[in-house]
Amino acid sequence: MSATASPARRVLRACAWCVAFSAVAGAQAPRPQKPPPAKQRTSLFAPVDLGLLDAPDREQWQHPDQIMDALQIADGSIVADLGAAGGWFTLRIARRVGPRGRVYAEDIQPLMLERITRLVAREGLTNVVTVLGTATDPRLPTSVDAALIVDSYHEMEFENGQRRDPVALLANVAQSLTPQGRLGIVDFNPGGGGPGPASDERPDPAAIIRACTAAGLQFIRREEVPPFEFLLIFGRATARSSP
Repeated sequence: MSATASPARRVLRACAWCVAFSAVAGAQAPRPQKPPPAKQRTSLFAPVDLGLLDAPDREQWQHPDQIMDALQIADGSIVADLGAAGGWFTLRIARRVGPRGRVYAEDIQPLMLERITRLVAREGLTNVVTVLGTATDPRLPTSVDAALIVDSYHEMEFENGQRRDPVALLANVAQSLTPQGRLGIVDFNPGGGGPGPASDERPDPAAIIRACTAAGLQFIRREEVPPFEFLLIFGRATARSSP
């Protein structure tokens, strides 16, 4: 036989080499990774994470005095803190309204209210009443001078990961206000930035105004709470707006 392989044999060898190479390459090539599951939106802030709300610099970027001034919260005022969580804002409102005023600290999570009860007892405050509300009714009295929703409006838009219409809740808030009462909604500016939640969990100010209008509230004005937040102020639709 000739030392030189026939053309047919050379083709067979080349095919065999290609098959072997393909098998090795297939074994070494990484398998495609499945994308991580989408993060589930949770509708309620977990009590175990309350420490995140007590950051030492919160006073500097939240500007509670500016917010309370804008809502005309003063000595003797009756105020509702809706979605009060651990009571950070409740405590400051209680000090502002003094012993002649009252603060209704509302939340739908009993553990939050237990935490607020311990907090006000430790601070020696007697003008705070905790209220266990529902997703559609905060169960407030009909004598509230000012109501606040601070950094929790997005929780009122969702329930168990599903979008929920907040109009029923807001309508009940409107009914609790005195004729000249005010609702203030404070939240993080859309688009991310700052210590707040992810951008997809930040409410759209225009959507808030539409929901409040449908609930019988009248938009009065917007204030910037720099550097991260905004404040929307509403009154009852029957009340004449004033600056």
